[in-house]
Amino acid sequence: MLNISKWSLFFVFSVCLLGLYYIFPNFYGKSEVTALPSFLSKKQVNLGLDLQGGSHLLLEVETNNVLKEESENLVDEIRSFLRKSKIKYTNLGSKIKGAIVTIKELEKVDFIKKEIKKNINKDIMINSDKNKITFLFSEKFILESRNRTVEQSIEVVRKRVDESGTKEPTIQKQGEERIIVQLPGVKDPERIKTLIGRTAKLNFHMLDPTTVELAEQRGKFPPGTFKVQNSDPTAYEKEFIVKKRVLLTGDRLKNAAATVDPQTGRYVVAFEFDTKGAKKFAKITTENTYQRLAILLDNKVVSAPQIREPITGGQGNISGNFSANAANDLAVLLRAGSLPAPIKVLEERTVGPSLGFDSIEAGKKALMIGFILVIIFMILKYKVFGIVADIAIIINVILLVSMLSAIEATLTMPGIAGIVLTVGMAVDANVLVFERIKEELRSGRSIINSIDLGYKYALKTIIDANFTTLIAALLLFNYGSGPIKGFAVTLSIGILTSMFSALILTKMVVSFWVLKFKPNKIYIN
Repeated sequence: MLNISKWSLFFVFSVCLLGLYYIFPNFYGKSEVTALPSFLSKKQVNLGLDLQGGSHLLLEVETNNVLKEESENLVDEIRSFLRKSKIKYTNLGSKIKGAIVTIKELEKVDFIKKEIKKNINKDIMINSDKNKITFLFSEKFILESRNRTVEQSIEVVRKRVDESGTKEPTIQKQGEERIIVQLPGVKDPERIKTLIGRTAKLNFHMLDPTTVELAEQRGKFPPGTFKVQNSDPTAYEKEFIVKKRVLLTGDRLKNAAATVDPQTGRYVVAFEFDTKGAKKFAKITTENTYQRLAILLDNKVVSAPQIREPITGGQGNISGNFSANAANDLAVLLRAGSLPAPIKVLEERTVGPSLGFDSIEAGKKALMIGFILVIIFMILKYKVFGIVADIAIIINVILLVSMLSAIEATLTMPGIAGIVLTVGMAVDANVLVFERIKEELRSGRSIINSIDLGYKYALKTIIDANFTTLIAALLLFNYGSGPIKGFAVTLSIGILTSMFSALILTKMVVSFWVLKFKPNKIYIN
């Protein structure tokens, strides 16, 4: 029998009020919503790249650089083994995918091949031509290295973009070595490009006391050193001689933030190491007091302070000729971590706001036309029941948009298509119920009994139909990307809201109407 419990009434009203609460901020602009009272939600639906414009970047990860580093590390391991084994060699050098060495004692070639294969933790193939040995990485090792490099690059790019404050970016892999980055609403794509493209490899070395001028006069640099440029071209010291040994890397950083040095009034980047990094930094500063520490970022000296006392707290500053934006960008880069390989921009497209405006207007027009036609059809076909269904459709759209706002989802043109489809599906559920009610009335049942059975018998069919559609939507979300995911999100949420509006809300409104006005006859075409 039809009845309206207090709990069901409370539930429906709570859901509807919650929908109004979350949809309300969408009537304000991005700048205006921050001025709303604190008790109101400030979450809005974010417009995608196709709706509000922005920047589209196609990046390529230079994975060969990682293989080159792996090859150099392999050379160091081979050199260490040969020296430890007191084996004479010559022409030891790296290749892009391995290393090569010439052994002076031919009888030791087999011994070297066997021991290096056993002791070096890399998947390598070893070939020899008399006393010349070639070490090559296997195809499996190269493939895994490239995939790992691209995946790590995607994570670093995502962290950098998120730190920059860009809402709902799309970052995904394309092909083997490329990454697509879509940044809706970005007004300064050059800054984002610079932020993404910098490798941001931070290393700590000791500065050699020998000056570049003195070394050039002697005709050689001290053993184990190399020349490095100053990152600030206006600085007094243009170049430095730095010891090759890396004492500490930026991988040990726990946090970094732009701040102002109270003594100089200049912007600096304050950093903090994790526990292991702090212990290592304390040891470095203790053993090298009164010497100069070189802080290198992407193989350029950004700061070369003198260590005046041991630093045991794991904290320090990177000083330089920084502006506020430069200091903040450097802090973002350090927090996000360094890229495993350089990245270059292959393609850049800017989507103008006029295109976004046209898309929004087209989407609105399609939604409104479909909405009006559905409303007119339902009223003509089902009279009072059609009006109830139309009210449910309006509330359904409100709940759908409010849920998108609550999760701050990104709305794209396919997402708008998902909303239009949801309106049609909500009507479909109501049609099934109303047609079932019509059949029960024709069989001679009472109005109350027909309505009760109509909702009861149509329930299973509606749930089955919506459940199978929901499975398809979830699969689209899981395996799709970009706009496909946007469509899947709106469709999935729309299925849930349409079932609420069609099965719970409309039944409550119809029950209230029948119990209140007690009609003698129901007109359904």
